Amino acid sequence: MHTLYDFKDAGQQTVYVKTVDVADLPKDVQAGAGDRKHFYAVHDAEGGQLALVADRRLAFVLARQNDFTPVPVH
Repeated sequence: MHTLYDFKDAGQQTVYVKTVDVADLPKDVQAGAGDRKHFYAVHDAEGGQLALVADRRLAFVLARQNDFTPVPVH
């Protein structure tokens, strides 16, 4: 069975949480990173960054508080 399904209409918005190396971020963000090596980015299904936070758990909580379903990106 090959039926297309538009997940946007499912009433449940998925976002993706991934680890971001501080070294890959803009210089102004790096300057405020302190001794952190990683941040956690929350992205929508199209790849747009919605948030950047210092803690993985916070990324998931933030997503859920905004009615998103977070999933990790490995």
